[in-house]
Amino acid sequence: MIGRLNHVAIAVRDLDAATRLYRDTLGANVSNPDPLPEHGVTVVFVNLPNTKIELLEPLGEGSPIAKFLEKSTDGGIHHICYEVDDILAARDELIRKGARILGSGEPRTGAHGKPVLFLHPKDFNGTLVELEQA
Repeated sequence: MIGRLNHVAIAVRDLDAATRLYRDTLGANVSNPDPLPEHGVTVVFVNLPNTKIELLEPLGEGSPIAKFLEKSTDGGIHHICYEVDDILAARDELIRKGARILGSGEPRTGAHGKPVLFLHPKDFNGTLVELEQA
């Protein structure tokens, strides 16, 4: 069902500082910031040869990333994202197998402009999993 690893998302308190760290210290190619109010975050992508790192900064107090940073004050890995060929077929199969889909269960448009779903971390060894249609 799952395809390649699309990205690993890291929650950060200061997106500018995190961008400088990846760009200036590690020499990475980093995208421009992209505010996503519908998800409550501003993101940048660190482009690597084999995948991406998504840096997430809260956008507003109601952001799920703000809540994450209350518990993990230094930031850290928030979720991993795998690609799937057909997000609706993947969702239906996962539900049949007992996995829980977060939210309404209907895909939303993600940072790459493609449909995404999130899977409950308690069903995946404590890891929040995002599925993105390839």
